[in-house]
Amino acid sequence: MRQFVCAFALCAAASAIAAAPTVHVSKEGASRVVVSIETAGGKSAAAFNRSLKRNLELSGYFQVGPNGQIRVTGVPGGAVTATGAGQQITSSAAVTDDKSARKAARALSDAIVQAHTGKRGFAQDRIAFVNRKGPDNAELYMCYPDGFDIRQLTSDGRAAVGPRWAPNKSDIYYTGFLQRTPLVYRLDTATGRRSLLAQFKGLATGAAVSPDGKTCAIVLSYQGNPELYVLDFATKRVSRMTRTQGASEASPCWSPDGKQIAYVSDGTRHPQIYIVDVATRKSRRLTNMGSENTNPDWDANGKLVWCTKRGGQNYVAVMDPAQGEGSTRLVTDAGSWEHPSWAADGRHVVASRDKALFIIDTEPEGDRPARLFMNAGNWMNPSWSR
Repeated sequence: MRQFVCAFALCAAASAIAAAPTVHVSKEGASRVVVSIETAGGKSAAAFNRSLKRNLELSGYFQVGPNGQIRVTGVPGGAVTATGAGQQITSSAAVTDDKSARKAARALSDAIVQAHTGKRGFAQDRIAFVNRKGPDNAELYMCYPDGFDIRQLTSDGRAAVGPRWAPNKSDIYYTGFLQRTPLVYRLDTATGRRSLLAQFKGLATGAAVSPDGKTCAIVLSYQGNPELYVLDFATKRVSRMTRTQGASEASPCWSPDGKQIAYVSDGTRHPQIYIVDVATRKSRRLTNMGSENTNPDWDANGKLVWCTKRGGQNYVAVMDPAQGEGSTRLVTDAGSWEHPSWAADGRHVVASRDKALFIIDTEPEGDRPARLFMNAGNWMNPSWSR
């Protein structure tokens, strides 16, 4: 199979983009560089064009339309070139069907984003999620951010919840009820192989793998009420991080440097977010505003996203934990928002609302939430690989 090739030619890209024509989008001040997609012929050109358009527009930097400063020309499966604004990017990825056409389009989209913005694209990063089919039946699925190529990962007729990607972007850790008691399983998405993380007395939930891949944060109840622990993969030893008698911990996530873990505790009878220092095992409360604060996720740039309930409605919120709660911004309107998860670009998140999944632009003048796909189901618990 031919490989995807990026050729960066010409120069003065920054000055060319600064002078680019723009299209204003839904929120004041937001603007995009116009891209014209003019590829045709070959196999699955329509699938290629549709995926490329979707991914470029989801990035928040581009608008597909006529007379663009950037022109995408060629034949999918042959050579496709994006030329303009001081850059030339060529894809020679093989295309044999609609699926491979979309794969090639995602790679080209990420290359265009990287070349013209210096930012990492997310088109090739998969999203795992849950489809709840009944009271005790929820299966794992995954797809790409363009909403195509949905793949079912489990078919157990049991509840599977809380998927989290490992740093290797292949393994998913999730809480399954195969033995009736909630336990953590590892699923290799490449092979479909599944294994039990460890057998503990009581429940085991919320596993989140550390950035270095050597440990995971996990909630266990084998010593009483659910507490936060860190499990070492090599030794299988666990270190207890919290001691909150009468409270329960949930939803751990790691800081980018792996030195801290954010988690939820209901010690005040209203779930709030706390941060524990792994070395000292000392916790501090992070959130105070809002009647409930849940589902935290920490991105590589140090920002925290979570759901906050205010006035009986949920919002997706973002803050810099180093600056404290005063840096909080609400990035959605009120709704039934749950489980936000960062994309690799540190700008977008995926979250669930009203049985559907949405990609949210967290920039102050960013786009409105875009629904991931329109398929019927009770879709929830998304997690974005990065």
